[in-house]
Amino acid sequence: MTAFAMPWATCVLDLKAATIRVLGIDPGSQCTGFGVVDATGPRLTYVASGVIRTGQGEFAARLCEIFRCVQTVVAQYRPQEIAIERVFVNRNPDSALKLGQARGAAICGTADANAEVFEYATRQIKQAVVGSGSAEKTQVQLMMKSILKLEGPLAADAADALATAVCHALRGRVRTSLKHADGRG
Repeated sequence: MTAFAMPWATCVLDLKAATIRVLGIDPGSQCTGFGVVDATGPRLTYVASGVIRTGQGEFAARLCEIFRCVQTVVAQYRPQEIAIERVFVNRNPDSALKLGQARGAAICGTADANAEVFEYATRQIKQAVVGSGSAEKTQVQLMMKSILKLEGPLAADAADALATAVCHALRGRVRTSLKHADGRG
């Protein structure tokens, strides 16, 4: 705590900022990345990341696996806010449909968190963390390692999920939540 003396009063400010835990999700029907960061004011701290690998089996079983694994991640890390990458349609509508279903399974897996889900376009995420909406996956990996001070290998899907969480934190939504948590909003 810091005290300020003024001629007419003494103000005491609690400079401890609330921490908001953000879960980022990069959905995929075979590989779904997840990344967890803590945002305390402008500071971001790495908590965890990984990849849910469902393989090549029956599609319904893969969706169920995504759902269950995301539920486990939510139970273990207890995020207060969730950021997920939006589906984009490229050339193959079938792939977009499968990706959308994987995304839906992941979102359903977050239901126990009682947290708001925020969506971000791929270009928006890359712009926020790399500075270019057309950045390559390797650039996103390098930036996540740099921003979060990570050593060693980082899977591309996990890096994309961390980038989604970091994008959310940098876009000011977490700061708004922090203000409300501190009673300033």
